[in-house]
Amino acid sequence: MMKALSLPTFTMTNPMQGVTARHLLLLSAGMLFCIGLVMVASASMGVAQNQFGNPFYFFIRHMIYLLIGLTACFVVQRAPVEAWHRLSWLLLAAAFALLVLVLVPGIGRRINGSMRWIGVAGLTLQPSEFAKFAVVAFVSSYLVRRQEEVRTHWLGFAKPIAVVGAIVLLLLAEPDFGASMVTMSAVLGMLFLAGTPLGPYAVLLTVVVIGGGLLVWLEPYRLQRVLSFTDPWAHAYDSGYQLTQSLIAFGRGEWFGVGLGKSVQKLFYLPEAHTDFVLAVYAEEFGLVGVLLLITLFWVLVRSAIRIGQQAELRDDCFGAYMAYGIAIILGVQALVNICVNMGLFPTKGLTLPLVSYGGSSLVIVFVMLGVLLRIDSENSGVALAARGGRA
Repeated sequence: MMKALSLPTFTMTNPMQGVTARHLLLLSAGMLFCIGLVMVASASMGVAQNQFGNPFYFFIRHMIYLLIGLTACFVVQRAPVEAWHRLSWLLLAAAFALLVLVLVPGIGRRINGSMRWIGVAGLTLQPSEFAKFAVVAFVSSYLVRRQEEVRTHWLGFAKPIAVVGAIVLLLLAEPDFGASMVTMSAVLGMLFLAGTPLGPYAVLLTVVVIGGGLLVWLEPYRLQRVLSFTDPWAHAYDSGYQLTQSLIAFGRGEWFGVGLGKSVQKLFYLPEAHTDFVLAVYAEEFGLVGVLLLITLFWVLVRSAIRIGQQAELRDDCFGAYMAYGIAIILGVQALVNICVNMGLFPTKGLTLPLVSYGGSSLVIVFVMLGVLLRIDSENSGVALAARGGRA
């Protein structure tokens, strides 16, 4: 009798199996800040050489901020999430104090007509960046403590809006319309996810539309931005200059770009090329394919933060879930607004592209947020492991 041949069996495996939200978060964030490091160097060399006689001036400072941010991320991820719950009021008070201080002559620094920075030991601190994180922590804590009131009574909606409204007024006094919009978007998103009825949203939306219209109408520079946004080529040499130069950069990039370091628009044509409009230089050098890659990385980053929040919610850590959702909204909205501004889809706003643009305060606070997300994920994993150990 012949022996039957035993053939090896093959099983189909999912290539993404075992890839967690943590892995995707680290991968997307790592790729984004590497792109940012390269692009800050590329976009700032001409300006740095002209202003400081050192083409690597902004690159070196960006590296310093990056190291500070990585250190902050490492420290923050070792702090229990519950600590942010306990410190939320203190964080909010510190945000208020900094936003008041930045408006005090002699303490706040005025750059390009806005008083948004405080000089500290040769470095600049932007309180609005810290305020975004403080507001997310405060609202997360409030939603945990007042969850039933938020879902059943209009006061549950009005109280945090009133507190955050005071923050927004201070931001508008700088003025910083972009930070105000991102902060309020995060708060409204968190309240919606907490189960707030739609009625108060309709009232607030009406107030915001009317108030926003008045803010634009009463401030000539805002009105000019809106008018130039609708037809930038008609204002190509004044209020629409920055946007038209950005659109030229996108056009020159075509599909695959002109190559790293070969951008023309960064050579004193495009203002703020290494900060708010670094995406335009990136688009010129890496083309549409590079821009689509960047957008995909932001989508993965935001989606990973949401997944971490969902996992926290499943283990009844409501504070951790709201923190993760708030951080996801801030990162997503800020990236979306910056990308749309660079493409001419939104009026010009003074918002950096998270992890990519030059800007010390923004970079450090984003790393703090990433540290919080990693800590929430660690606590999610710790509970899951403990549960599996208990079943074993």
